[in-house]
Amino acid sequence: MASPGKKNFPLRLDPALWEAIKRLAAQELRSANAQIEYLLKEALARRGIHPQLNPAKRGRPVLPPSEEDA
Repeated sequence: MASPGKKNFPLRLDPALWEAIKRLAAQELRSANAQIEYLLKEALARRGIHPQLNPAKRGRPVLPPSEEDA
């Protein structure tokens, strides 16, 4: 079952890649799905791409920026 506010789509992976993702996810105490999302975010960050993620959709309050951030 998909989490509310998240986009779901079918993904075809090579079986060896899927097994490697599952092993890494187990080592890092994540689900395979969470591991794929983590790896995608990490790859985007390395390219300087930082999508605006909405923490409120994950049950976390959106805090206003502090004066220290300015």
